Amino acid sequence: MQPSTALPVLKGPAATWRAFRAMVRKEFLILTRYPVQFVASFGQIFVIVAIFTLASLTFVGGDQGDGIGATASGVVIYGFMLFLFVSDTLWTVGYNLRNEQKQGTLEQLYLTPASKFASLVARVSHVLLWTGLLSLAGMGMMAALLGRLPFHNPGLGLYLLVMSLAGTFGLGFAFAGLTLRVKETAQTLANGLQFLLLVVSANFFPFSALPRPLRLVALVNPLAYAVDAFRSTLMGYPPGFPELAPIEVEIVLVTLFGLTAPALGYWLYRRAEEAARRTGSLAEY
Repeated sequence: MQPSTALPVLKGPAATWRAFRAMVRKEFLILTRYPVQFVASFGQIFVIVAIFTLASLTFVGGDQGDGIGATASGVVIYGFMLFLFVSDTLWTVGYNLRNEQKQGTLEQLYLTPASKFASLVARVSHVLLWTGLLSLAGMGMMAALLGRLPFHNPGLGLYLLVMSLAGTFGLGFAFAGLTLRVKETAQTLANGLQFLLLVVSANFFPFSALPRPLRLVALVNPLAYAVDAFRSTLMGYPPGFPELAPIEVEIVLVTLFGLTAPALGYWLYRRAEEAARRTGSLAEY
C-alpha cells in the first residue's frame, strides 16, 4: 500500500492566521497593480473635501478662529472621517465577492478549508489602511480650509472609532450576503444606502439641521450615535453636543453596535452562502 501524498489539512488559530495573512497579501498585490487608481483616489478625496468644506461654511458664523468656527470644523472633519470608513466598509466586501464571481474563482475558494470569516475580513483590511491615509490627508486639507481643529479625549475617541468600525463590518458582512443573492443589483443598492446613511447620520452637518422626520429616523440609526459620540468626544463636548443622547448612553449604544453587529452580519452572510451552495449559484456570473 502506497503512503498517501495528500497534504495535511491545517486547522486551528495558527492556520486561520496564516490563511488571513495570505488573503491580505493577495488583496494588497491586486491593489498595487493599479497605480493610476492610487493617484485617482487622492484626487477624488480632495475634490470631495473641497465640496463639503464649502457647504459646511453655512454652519460657520463669524471669525473661523472663534469657538463657533472650531465646532463647525470638528463637526465636518470628524464626520467626514467616519463617512470614509463607513462607505468603504459597507460595500467593499460585497464588491470584492462580486469580482470573485466574475473572475470565476469564488466557488473554488469556498471549496477550500480556509476560514470564511478570515476571507471576508481580509477583503477590507487593505481598504482600512488606505482609507486611514486618505482620512489623514483629507483632515489636513479641511483643517487648513476651515481653521483650528479641536482635538480632545483621543483615547475615548479611538475606542469609539474601533467600535464604530466593528459595527460597520457587520453591515458589510450582511451586505455581502445580499450580494450573493441579488448579484449586480447590489451595487445600485449600495449607492442608494450609502447616500441614505450619509443623510440620516449627519456626517457633514449637525443633527439639528435635519428636518424633524429625518431626525426621528436618526434616533433609530446606530451609525448616527456613532457619529455623534465620536465627533462630540474629539471636540471636547462643546455646548449642545452630543445632540442625540447623553454621552454615557451613546457610548453604551456604540459599544453594543460594535459587539453585536459583526456576529449578526456574519450569521446573515453564512445563511446567504449556504443558500447559494444549495442552489449552485456561487459560480454564477
